Amino acid sequence: MEGLTSWAHSVYILLFFSLFLHAQSQQLQSNEQTVLLRLKQYWNNPPLLDQWTASSSPGSHCSWLGVNCTGGSVTELVLSNMNINDTAPSFLCDLGNLTKLDLSYNNIPGGFPKALYNCSKLQYLDISQNYFVGPIPSDIDRMSNLQYFSVAANNFSFDIPPAIGRLSQLRSLYLYQCQFNGTYPAEEIANLSNLMELALAYNTKLIPSAFPVSFTTKLKKLTSLWMTDMNLMGQIPESIGNLESLHFLDLSRNPLTGKIPSSIFTLKNLSSIYIFGANLSGEIPQKIESLELEVIDLSANKLTGSIPEGFGELKKLKSLVLMFNQLSGTIPESLGRLPALTDVRLFSNNLSGVLPPDFGLFSPLEGFEVNKNQLTGTLPENLCFNGKLLGVVASDNNLTGKLPESLGNCSGLLIVSVSNNRLSGKVPGGLWTLFNMSIVQLENNGFSGDLPDRISPNLSRIEIRSNQFSGNIPESIGSWKNLKVLDASNNLLSGSIPGEITDLPLLETLLLDQNNLSGSLPEVINSWDHLSMLNLSNNRLSGQIPGSISLLPVLTQLDLSKNQLSGNIPSQLGTLKLTVLNLSSNQLTGRIPDELNNLAYSSSFLDNPGLCASNPEILLKACSSQSRSSSKSSKNLLFIILAAVFASLTVVVVCAYALKIYRDSRRDIGYTWKLTPFLKLDFTESDILTGLMEQNVVGSGGSGKVYKTSSDIPFLIYSHSPINFTESAHTRRVTAKIDVFSFGVILLELATGREANDGDEEMSLSEWAWHHLQEDRPIADALDDEIREAGYLHEMISVFKLGIICTAINPLTRPSMKDVLYVLKQWSDSYGSPLQKKAVDEYAAAPHPRISKRAQPQNDYHSKLSPDTF
Repeated sequence: MEGLTSWAHSVYILLFFSLFLHAQSQQLQSNEQTVLLRLKQYWNNPPLLDQWTASSSPGSHCSWLGVNCTGGSVTELVLSNMNINDTAPSFLCDLGNLTKLDLSYNNIPGGFPKALYNCSKLQYLDISQNYFVGPIPSDIDRMSNLQYFSVAANNFSFDIPPAIGRLSQLRSLYLYQCQFNGTYPAEEIANLSNLMELALAYNTKLIPSAFPVSFTTKLKKLTSLWMTDMNLMGQIPESIGNLESLHFLDLSRNPLTGKIPSSIFTLKNLSSIYIFGANLSGEIPQKIESLELEVIDLSANKLTGSIPEGFGELKKLKSLVLMFNQLSGTIPESLGRLPALTDVRLFSNNLSGVLPPDFGLFSPLEGFEVNKNQLTGTLPENLCFNGKLLGVVASDNNLTGKLPESLGNCSGLLIVSVSNNRLSGKVPGGLWTLFNMSIVQLENNGFSGDLPDRISPNLSRIEIRSNQFSGNIPESIGSWKNLKVLDASNNLLSGSIPGEITDLPLLETLLLDQNNLSGSLPEVINSWDHLSMLNLSNNRLSGQIPGSISLLPVLTQLDLSKNQLSGNIPSQLGTLKLTVLNLSSNQLTGRIPDELNNLAYSSSFLDNPGLCASNPEILLKACSSQSRSSSKSSKNLLFIILAAVFASLTVVVVCAYALKIYRDSRRDIGYTWKLTPFLKLDFTESDILTGLMEQNVVGSGGSGKVYKTSSDIPFLIYSHSPINFTESAHTRRVTAKIDVFSFGVILLELATGREANDGDEEMSLSEWAWHHLQEDRPIADALDDEIREAGYLHEMISVFKLGIICTAINPLTRPSMKDVLYVLKQWSDSYGSPLQKKAVDEYAAAPHPRISKRAQPQNDYHSKLSPDTF
């Protein structure tokens, strides 16, 4: 009985203890859930933490995103890239069993979160890729249990504190890419005997220092050493061979000196070595025992000598990058038989001899770059044997033979660049149409054959200058929609330039010079909005230079020299912002456009006997007055009409206040009307009377109606009922402003081809024009299609703008006719005939009704309406 009682007592105690632990566990879980919900609220409820919601189910928080538990308690928070914008609060350490905290790739500001000192069990801390500032705390060693510590890619500055070296449990230390601008404690870090990964790279502001020899003697467990671009100086010590556990070594972009230590390639576990751009010299060590190597990058140094034969024994080697050195000798043939090789970059050296024929045959080769050497022989036939090849770059050598036929079936190929060799034959047919093909560069070889009818939809550059391609440019060239550069200069192309070539919307450079092309240039240009360079020189092209070239918005270089082009140079060619213009050695005639009549283009027109220039700095004969008249007479009909209208309209304005409405005077008051001219006119009173019909009304106001009529010469009539001029200045001012408005309507009619009352269904022409301008739409879109030509687009736009100003809604903001005439006179001086100039000059000198200063708007229209306005 006593034994039974003792057993029952033991069971009771065990049951009580179990219930106590269960209750304690539930309380702990409840507390942890509370901390996590509070943390979410503190961070302003990041959307990625929406799953964190209160639950009565024990341990439910252990299934939340970023939360890991051990034994029902939170031990890890992995909250990387959660869009957290505030620092870690002190209550976070109420998660008493937390061993791992990852807050990387967020937007956390401020200084180092010292509140985390209270997380006494923390072993893993990653706060990299945030916006922390200031120093690493000098007492960082208080986090004594840390094994993984990363503060990389922040804005921490000042010195790296020696206390880092007292974190004796550290296995991984990541301090790369910060703003440290002092020193780093090399000797203290060397005391971290358990350290396996050390990253100090891209701290470009550190005070320059020598490579720490102590690292090579003490950090025996180190597997990764990343010290790129951190101002290391001096030589790499031979003792680096002591780091027997090293897998990864990167000392690139440091101002080192001396040779590569021979011991470096004795490291048996080394898999990746990067020492590019480090100013190293001498030869590459020939003894290669690092048989685990997968990546060797010793590029951009001053290395000499040959490529070690031992590299051909590295069966795991994937990438061999030795570009931008001074290496010489031949490429070891054994490299072509390496089974894992995918990336070969040996360009910009002094390598010679033939290329190993087995390149690509035994490995999934992707990149093959051997350009800028002295290589001879042919390209290896099997470069794309395994179907993985992305690019072949072998330009600037002495290679001969043909392109490998297998390249035409290499579906993944992006680029073939073999310029400046002695290659010949035809290009494999399938090469042009490979779907991914983007760049074909074959310049300065002996390739022959026709241009392809079809090309890859992704092909953006075709550069085949200085070969022997022949035949016509195919009309299907219009389907090469993604082409940006076509350089086919110095070939044997013949026939005409098809108009479809102007359908290429992305074309930036078109070079077809030094061929046998004939015929005229395409008259219509459809889609050359990006063309900046056009060279068609040294052909047999004839006909006129199309005015549509003047519409190319970004053209800066134009060379049409050494052809058989004739006719005048389009006047608006001068509106282009050309840095290079060459029209020499053609059969052009007439006058050089005024905008090109300057020293910048002094040699652009040589060997055109029919051309003349008014500027003696242009190396052409001087233009006589007869040649100017001849040149002017050949201008577009649109310009002649506009100039005549300007002159005629301004002459008629002189008669404005002497004209009375014929019908009104007879019907109402009995006045007879009288035309009082101030100048000799080319029309009679009867010409005016026939125009006073309702269908010719273009505007009306308090002073009467405004009519438009025309015979051989168009002119404007504005009339008003008899006015006693014992009236106020205000009346006279309004009358004058209505006259200007009507004149503006005429200008808008001329420019847009619309009638005065057909702007659209809801507004007049002037209102429609103002809306068009206020909506920031291109003025060219509003112009009359029938007369909108490239050569006179500028004048048409100017007419539209002048019409807009004259039809301002507020009459006080409209200019006076004298002000408008000032602009017309300036245009006439630049463009008009002597007769038109005379008419405008006579009007400018004639007396006009004056407006009192008080009535004048506070605008200086003589400056506002200067020719520069247009």
